[in-house]
Amino acid sequence: MKKLTHGMLAASLAAVLATTTVQIAAAQDVTIRVAYENNPGEPVDIIMNEWKELISERSNGEIALELFPSSQLGSKQDITDQAIMGLNVITITDVGFLAEYEPDLGILYGPYLTDDPQKLFDVKDGEWFAEMSERLRTEHGVRIIIPNLLYGVRHLISKDPVRTPEDLAGMRIRVPNNIMQIRAIEAMGGVPTPMPLGEVFTALSQGVIDAVENPIAVLHGQRFHEEAKFLSMIGYLTNAALFVGGEAFFETLSDEHMQIVLETGYEAGLRSQELVTDLDNAMLDDMREAGVEVIEVDVEAFRALTLPVYEMFPEWSEGLYEMIQAEMQ
Repeated sequence: MKKLTHGMLAASLAAVLATTTVQIAAAQDVTIRVAYENNPGEPVDIIMNEWKELISERSNGEIALELFPSSQLGSKQDITDQAIMGLNVITITDVGFLAEYEPDLGILYGPYLTDDPQKLFDVKDGEWFAEMSERLRTEHGVRIIIPNLLYGVRHLISKDPVRTPEDLAGMRIRVPNNIMQIRAIEAMGGVPTPMPLGEVFTALSQGVIDAVENPIAVLHGQRFHEEAKFLSMIGYLTNAALFVGGEAFFETLSDEHMQIVLETGYEAGLRSQELVTDLDNAMLDDMREAGVEVIEVDVEAFRALTLPVYEMFPEWSEGLYEMIQAEMQ
Protein backbone atom coordinates (compact mmCIF):
# COMPACT_ATOMS: atom_id res chain seq x y z
CA MET A 1 0.00 0.00 0.00
CA LYS A 2 2.83 2.37 0.85
CA LYS A 3 4.52 1.59 -2.47
CA LEU A 4 1.23 2.24 -4.27
CA THR A 5 0.74 5.51 -2.40
CA HIS A 6 4.28 6.63 -3.12
CA GLY A 7 3.81 5.71 -6.77
CA MET A 8 0.61 7.71 -7.02
CA LEU A 9 2.27 10.68 -5.32
CA ALA A 10 5.22 10.46 -7.66
CA ALA A 11 2.96 10.29 -10.67
CA SER A 12 0.93 13.26 -9.43
CA LEU A 13 4.08 15.23 -8.71
CA ALA A 14 5.44 14.44 -12.17
CA ALA A 15 2.20 15.61 -13.74
CA VAL A 16 2.27 18.85 -11.76
CA LEU A 17 5.90 19.46 -12.66
CA ALA A 18 5.21 18.75 -16.32
CA THR A 19 2.27 21.15 -16.34
CA THR A 20 4.29 23.82 -14.55
CA THR A 21 7.17 23.38 -16.99
CA VAL A 22 4.81 23.83 -19.94
CA GLN A 23 3.29 26.93 -18.34
CA ILE A 24 6.71 28.45 -17.64
CA ALA A 25 7.90 27.69 -21.16
CA ALA A 26 4.76 29.26 -22.59
CA ALA A 27 5.20 32.30 -20.38
CA GLN A 28 8.77 32.76 -21.53
CA ASP A 29 8.17 32.19 -25.23
CA VAL A 30 6.02 35.00 -26.65
CA THR A 31 6.58 35.80 -30.31
CA ILE A 32 4.72 38.62 -32.04
CA ARG A 33 4.89 39.11 -35.80
CA VAL A 34 4.91 42.80 -36.75
CA ALA A 35 3.69 43.65 -40.26
CA TYR A 36 3.87 46.99 -42.04
CA GLU A 37 3.88 48.35 -45.58
CA ASN A 38 6.98 50.46 -45.18
CA ASN A 39 10.37 49.52 -46.61
CA PRO A 40 13.54 48.95 -44.59
CA GLY A 41 15.11 52.29 -43.67
CA GLU A 42 11.85 54.24 -43.48
CA PRO A 43 11.01 55.78 -40.09
CA VAL A 44 8.42 53.12 -39.28
CA ASP A 45 10.98 50.38 -39.92
CA ILE A 46 13.61 52.15 -37.84
CA ILE A 47 11.15 52.50 -34.96
CA MET A 48 10.09 48.86 -35.16
CA ASN A 49 13.71 47.73 -34.98
CA GLU A 50 14.23 49.92 -31.93
CA TRP A 51 11.06 48.53 -30.35
CA LYS A 52 12.26 44.98 -31.04
CA GLU A 53 15.43 45.61 -29.04
CA LEU A 54 13.59 47.48 -26.29
CA ILE A 55 10.94 44.83 -25.70
CA SER A 56 13.52 42.05 -25.66
CA GLU A 57 15.60 43.92 -23.10
CA ARG A 58 12.62 44.87 -20.92
CA SER A 59 11.28 41.29 -20.93
CA ASN A 60 14.67 39.63 -20.43
CA GLY A 61 14.29 37.95 -23.79
CA GLU A 62 10.87 36.48 -23.03
CA ILE A 63 9.10 38.50 -25.74
CA ALA A 64 10.41 38.47 -29.30
CA LEU A 65 9.25 40.56 -32.24
CA GLU A 66 9.58 39.26 -35.80
CA LEU A 67 9.50 42.13 -38.29
CA PHE A 68 7.89 41.89 -41.73
CA PRO A 69 8.33 45.16 -43.68
CA SER A 70 7.37 45.87 -47.31
CA SER A 71 3.89 44.25 -47.11
CA GLN A 72 5.44 40.79 -46.80
CA LEU A 73 2.42 39.42 -44.93
CA GLY A 74 -0.18 41.03 -47.19
CA SER A 75 -2.58 43.94 -46.84
CA LYS A 76 -3.53 45.48 -43.50
CA GLN A 77 -7.08 44.18 -43.97
CA ASP A 78 -5.84 40.60 -44.40
CA ILE A 79 -3.55 40.90 -41.38
CA THR A 80 -6.24 42.50 -39.23
CA ASP A 81 -8.59 39.65 -40.09
CA GLN A 82 -5.89 37.14 -39.11
CA ALA A 83 -5.29 38.99 -35.85
CA ILE A 84 -8.98 38.94 -34.96
CA MET A 85 -8.95 35.18 -35.56
CA GLY A 86 -6.23 34.81 -32.92
CA LEU A 87 -2.93 34.81 -34.80
CA ASN A 88 0.11 36.36 -33.10
CA VAL A 89 0.38 39.27 -35.52
CA ILE A 90 0.02 43.05 -35.34
CA THR A 91 -0.13 45.52 -38.19
CA ILE A 92 0.19 49.23 -38.79
CA THR A 93 -3.12 50.95 -39.42
CA ASP A 94 -4.91 54.24 -38.85
CA VAL A 95 -8.21 55.58 -37.58
CA GLY A 96 -9.47 55.94 -41.16
CA PHE A 97 -9.28 52.17 -41.47
CA LEU A 98 -10.57 51.49 -37.95
CA ALA A 99 -13.64 53.60 -38.75
CA GLU A 100 -14.92 50.46 -40.47
CA TYR A 101 -15.43 49.09 -36.94
CA GLU A 102 -16.20 52.29 -35.01
CA PRO A 103 -17.32 55.06 -37.41
CA ASP A 104 -16.67 57.93 -34.98
CA LEU A 105 -12.93 57.23 -35.13
CA GLY A 106 -12.91 58.48 -38.72
CA ILE A 107 -13.12 62.08 -37.49
CA LEU A 108 -9.44 61.94 -36.48
CA TYR A 109 -8.53 61.26 -40.12
CA GLY A 110 -10.38 64.26 -41.47
CA PRO A 111 -8.69 66.60 -43.98
CA TYR A 112 -7.03 69.64 -42.42
CA LEU A 113 -8.43 68.71 -39.00
CA THR A 114 -5.22 70.07 -37.44
CA ASP A 115 -1.66 70.82 -38.46
CA ASP A 116 -0.33 70.03 -34.98
CA PRO A 117 0.28 66.30 -34.36
CA GLN A 118 0.43 66.86 -30.61
CA LYS A 119 -3.24 67.87 -30.61
CA LEU A 120 -4.12 64.47 -32.08
CA PHE A 121 -2.03 62.70 -29.45
CA ASP A 122 -3.74 64.73 -26.72
CA VAL A 123 -7.12 63.49 -27.99
CA LYS A 124 -5.81 59.93 -28.00
CA ASP A 125 -4.78 60.31 -24.37
CA GLY A 126 -8.32 61.40 -23.42
CA GLU A 127 -11.49 59.67 -22.23
CA TRP A 128 -13.25 59.65 -25.61
CA PHE A 129 -10.45 57.71 -27.31
CA ALA A 130 -10.18 55.36 -24.33
CA GLU A 131 -13.89 54.56 -24.80
CA MET A 132 -13.39 53.97 -28.52
CA SER A 133 -10.42 51.68 -27.81
CA GLU A 134 -12.44 49.66 -25.31
CA ARG A 135 -15.25 49.18 -27.81
CA LEU A 136 -12.80 48.04 -30.45
CA ARG A 137 -11.41 45.49 -28.01
CA THR A 138 -14.63 44.14 -26.52
CA GLU A 139 -17.02 44.41 -29.48
CA HIS A 140 -14.72 43.80 -32.46
CA GLY A 141 -11.74 41.90 -31.06
CA VAL A 142 -9.25 44.59 -32.12
CA ARG A 143 -6.61 45.53 -29.53
CA ILE A 144 -4.68 48.79 -29.96
CA ILE A 145 -1.02 48.10 -29.13
CA ILE A 146 0.65 51.38 -30.17
CA PRO A 147 -1.75 54.37 -30.22
CA ASN A 148 0.72 57.22 -30.69
CA LEU A 149 2.85 56.58 -33.78
CA LEU A 150 3.56 59.67 -35.87
CA TYR A 151 3.37 58.69 -39.53
CA GLY A 152 3.74 62.20 -40.89
CA VAL A 153 1.92 64.93 -42.81
CA ARG A 154 0.55 63.67 -46.11
CA HIS A 155 1.56 65.58 -49.27
CA LEU A 156 1.28 64.80 -52.99
CA ILE A 157 3.90 63.63 -55.49
CA SER A 158 2.81 63.63 -59.11
CA LYS A 159 3.97 63.34 -62.71
CA ASP A 160 2.52 66.75 -63.54
CA PRO A 161 2.79 69.84 -61.33
CA VAL A 162 -0.03 70.63 -58.90
CA ARG A 163 -0.02 74.29 -57.91
CA THR A 164 -3.76 74.88 -57.45
CA PRO A 165 -6.77 72.60 -56.85
CA GLU A 166 -7.67 73.01 -60.53
CA ASP A 167 -4.54 71.04 -61.42
CA LEU A 168 -6.01 67.98 -59.66
CA ALA A 169 -8.90 67.68 -62.13
CA GLY A 170 -8.86 64.19 -63.63
CA MET A 171 -5.64 63.23 -61.85
CA ARG A 172 -5.66 59.59 -60.69
CA ILE A 173 -4.28 59.63 -57.16
CA ARG A 174 -3.48 56.53 -55.17
CA VAL A 175 -5.10 56.48 -51.74
CA PRO A 176 -5.46 53.77 -49.08
CA ASN A 177 -8.80 52.02 -49.18
CA ASN A 178 -10.65 54.11 -46.61
CA ILE A 179 -13.65 56.31 -47.21
CA MET A 180 -12.29 59.44 -45.50
CA GLN A 181 -9.28 59.80 -47.80
CA ILE A 182 -11.33 58.87 -50.83
CA ARG A 183 -13.80 61.67 -50.11
CA ALA A 184 -11.06 64.15 -49.24
CA ILE A 185 -9.30 63.64 -52.58
CA GLU A 186 -12.64 63.82 -54.42
CA ALA A 187 -13.46 67.09 -52.66
CA MET A 188 -10.18 68.60 -53.84
CA GLY A 189 -10.92 67.55 -57.43
CA GLY A 190 -8.77 64.45 -57.87
CA VAL A 191 -9.75 60.90 -58.81
CA PRO A 192 -8.99 58.65 -55.80
CA THR A 193 -7.62 55.25 -56.76
CA PRO A 194 -7.43 52.87 -53.79
CA MET A 195 -4.70 50.21 -53.75
CA PRO A 196 -2.25 48.66 -51.28
CA LEU A 197 1.00 50.56 -50.87
CA GLY A 198 3.02 47.60 -52.09
CA GLU A 199 1.44 47.90 -55.56
CA VAL A 200 1.91 51.63 -55.98
CA PHE A 201 5.40 51.88 -57.51
CA THR A 202 4.46 49.55 -60.36
CA ALA A 203 1.15 51.35 -60.90
CA LEU A 204 2.95 54.69 -61.04
CA SER A 205 5.62 53.48 -63.44
CA GLN A 206 3.03 51.86 -65.73
CA GLY A 207 0.76 54.92 -65.81
CA VAL A 208 -2.13 53.30 -63.94
CA ILE A 209 -2.01 56.27 -61.55
CA ASP A 210 -0.67 59.81 -61.92
CA ALA A 211 0.11 60.70 -58.33
CA VAL A 212 0.53 59.42 -54.77
CA GLU A 213 -0.34 61.07 -51.45
CA ASN A 214 1.71 60.16 -48.38
CA PRO A 215 4.15 61.63 -45.87
CA ILE A 216 7.56 62.68 -47.15
CA ALA A 217 9.33 59.75 -45.49
CA VAL A 218 7.07 57.24 -47.26
CA LEU A 219 7.23 58.98 -50.65
CA HIS A 220 11.02 58.96 -50.34
CA GLY A 221 11.34 55.47 -48.90
CA GLN A 222 9.15 53.93 -51.60
CA ARG A 223 11.24 55.72 -54.28
CA PHE A 224 8.18 57.30 -55.93
CA HIS A 225 10.34 60.29 -56.86
CA GLU A 226 12.02 58.10 -59.47
CA GLU A 227 8.76 58.16 -61.45
CA ALA A 228 7.16 61.46 -60.38
CA LYS A 229 9.08 64.72 -60.19
CA PHE A 230 6.65 67.20 -58.63
CA LEU A 231 6.09 67.30 -54.87
CA SER A 232 3.20 69.55 -53.84
CA MET A 233 3.14 70.43 -50.15
CA ILE A 234 -0.62 70.29 -49.72
CA GLY A 235 -0.37 68.89 -46.17
CA TYR A 236 -3.99 67.78 -46.19
CA LEU A 237 -3.75 65.16 -43.46
CA THR A 238 -1.72 64.95 -40.25
CA ASN A 239 -1.37 61.19 -39.91
CA ALA A 240 -1.03 59.68 -36.45
CA ALA A 241 -0.89 55.92 -37.00
CA LEU A 242 -1.47 52.90 -34.76
CA PHE A 243 -0.44 49.28 -34.48
CA VAL A 244 -3.24 46.84 -33.72
CA GLY A 245 -3.56 43.15 -33.02
CA GLY A 246 -6.27 40.72 -32.00
CA GLU A 247 -7.70 40.51 -28.50
CA ALA A 248 -7.94 36.72 -28.92
CA PHE A 249 -4.15 36.46 -28.90
CA PHE A 250 -3.28 39.19 -26.43
CA GLU A 251 -5.69 37.95 -23.78
CA THR A 252 -3.50 34.81 -23.59
CA LEU A 253 -0.50 36.86 -22.40
CA SER A 254 0.29 37.24 -18.74
CA ASP A 255 -0.48 40.60 -17.15
CA GLU A 256 3.24 41.25 -16.84
CA HIS A 257 3.93 40.56 -20.51
CA MET A 258 0.92 42.60 -21.62
CA GLN A 259 2.13 45.54 -19.58
CA ILE A 260 5.59 45.29 -21.13
CA VAL A 261 4.12 45.18 -24.65
CA LEU A 262 1.95 48.25 -24.07
CA GLU A 263 4.57 50.29 -22.20
CA THR A 264 7.36 49.67 -24.70
CA GLY A 265 4.95 50.21 -27.60
CA TYR A 266 4.01 53.62 -26.22
CA GLU A 267 7.70 54.48 -25.83
CA ALA A 268 8.26 53.48 -29.46
CA GLY A 269 5.44 55.83 -30.45
CA LEU A 270 7.07 58.70 -28.59
CA ARG A 271 10.34 57.96 -30.36
CA SER A 272 8.58 58.09 -33.75
CA GLN A 273 7.40 61.62 -33.00
CA GLU A 274 11.03 62.74 -32.73
CA LEU A 275 12.37 60.73 -35.66
CA VAL A 276 9.84 61.70 -38.34
CA THR A 277 10.36 65.40 -37.72
CA ASP A 278 14.14 65.05 -37.82
CA LEU A 279 14.22 63.08 -41.08
CA ASP A 280 11.78 65.09 -43.22
CA ASN A 281 14.18 67.92 -44.12
CA ALA A 282 16.99 65.54 -45.04
CA MET A 283 14.69 63.52 -47.28
CA LEU A 284 13.38 66.64 -48.98
CA ASP A 285 16.95 67.67 -49.80
CA ASP A 286 17.63 64.22 -51.23
CA MET A 287 14.53 64.40 -53.42
CA ARG A 288 15.53 67.85 -54.70
CA GLU A 289 18.93 66.46 -55.65
CA ALA A 290 17.14 63.72 -57.57
CA GLY A 291 15.37 66.36 -59.67
CA VAL A 292 12.13 66.80 -57.78
CA GLU A 293 10.51 70.24 -57.78
CA VAL A 294 9.08 71.02 -54.35
CA ILE A 295 6.00 73.22 -54.76
CA GLU A 296 4.71 75.37 -51.91
CA VAL A 297 0.99 75.75 -52.54
CA ASP A 298 -1.71 78.00 -51.13
CA VAL A 299 -2.98 75.48 -48.57
CA GLU A 300 -6.11 77.51 -47.81
CA ALA A 301 -7.38 76.97 -51.36
CA PHE A 302 -7.26 73.19 -50.83
CA ARG A 303 -8.58 73.37 -47.26
CA ALA A 304 -11.68 75.30 -48.29
CA LEU A 305 -12.70 72.56 -50.70
CA THR A 306 -12.54 69.87 -48.02
CA LEU A 307 -14.84 71.46 -45.43
CA PRO A 308 -17.98 69.75 -46.83
CA VAL A 309 -16.36 66.35 -46.18
CA TYR A 310 -17.27 66.65 -42.49
CA GLU A 311 -20.95 66.71 -43.45
CA MET A 312 -20.78 63.43 -45.39
CA PHE A 313 -20.89 61.03 -42.44
CA PRO A 314 -24.42 60.82 -40.99
CA GLU A 315 -23.32 57.72 -39.05
CA TRP A 316 -21.14 59.88 -36.76
CA SER A 317 -22.43 60.80 -33.31
CA GLU A 318 -24.20 64.14 -33.16
CA GLY A 319 -21.82 67.02 -32.42
CA LEU A 320 -18.71 64.86 -32.92
CA TYR A 321 -16.80 67.43 -35.00
CA GLU A 322 -17.45 70.20 -32.49
CA MET A 323 -16.45 67.93 -29.59
CA ILE A 324 -13.13 66.98 -31.18
CA GLN A 325 -12.37 70.58 -32.08
CA ALA A 326 -13.01 71.57 -28.46
CA GLU A 327 -10.66 68.84 -27.23
CA MET A 328 -7.92 70.14 -29.51
CA GLN A 329 -8.08 73.74 -28.26
